[in-house]
Amino acid sequence: MTRIETTFAALKAKGRKAFVSYIMAGDPDLATSLALMKGLPSAGVDVIELGMPFTDPMADGPTIQLAGQRALEGGQTLQKTLDMVAEFRKGDNATPIVMMGYYNPIYSRGVERFLKDAKAAGVDGLIVVDLPPEEDAELCIPARDAGLNFIRLATPTTDDRRLPKVLQNTSGFVYYVSITGITGAAAAEATDVGPEVARIKAKTDLPVIVGFGIRSPETARAIASVADGAVVGSAIVKMVEEKRTVAEILTFVKGLADGAHSA
Repeated sequence: MTRIETTFAALKAKGRKAFVSYIMAGDPDLATSLALMKGLPSAGVDVIELGMPFTDPMADGPTIQLAGQRALEGGQTLQKTLDMVAEFRKGDNATPIVMMGYYNPIYSRGVERFLKDAKAAGVDGLIVVDLPPEEDAELCIPARDAGLNFIRLATPTTDDRRLPKVLQNTSGFVYYVSITGITGAAAAEATDVGPEVARIKAKTDLPVIVGFGIRSPETARAIASVADGAVVGSAIVKMVEEKRTVAEILTFVKGLADGAHSA
């Protein structure tokens, strides 16, 4: 079992929902983002999504786009992101890490080399938003064979005809995008999300985690109550943009985690 699968099995055994947080590697700089990453588990984060900065992040809203720009301008590279994971693993061998981003940097490095290096660094899963299921042979299946979970996104427009295709090689968990559009847009509504999560869970045994549009402990609780957990990204990244201290950001994250865990 991967760390992701172990973590979700343990949460399920406790009857507890998951809290997943996203940060951008290298934002606003390598040292700060590493300090933030190291503090996330103590703040209640069950799974860390670590963004790989990219020049053309088409699925992301302005907040995460700007985070990626700051990281790239600060000299963040894919290698430095892998190095962050390896450094994190020196003090934490339990918290799952999912690298999230786009295929171009992975392709440029070479899939086989990237997967070998990611596994060695301590990465557990990948979310690569611009590779549809039709391209599973590119990265999804090689990642699975290398022992990494490949996590797929389902959206409000993923109908019953498309859903089986989306789920076919997905592992770890399913990431349900609660709104139609980019990250950091409209607020998520549990009344809208609940039936969609139920529809997905009828087709898979994987946990279904909901992200996009969650900015408060109350929303995290409401969303987690109708899913297996909640993801927060843009609201955390916005605090980095506002130059809040690591301690302030982690206090905010703890509130979100407490909200999800109380569902």
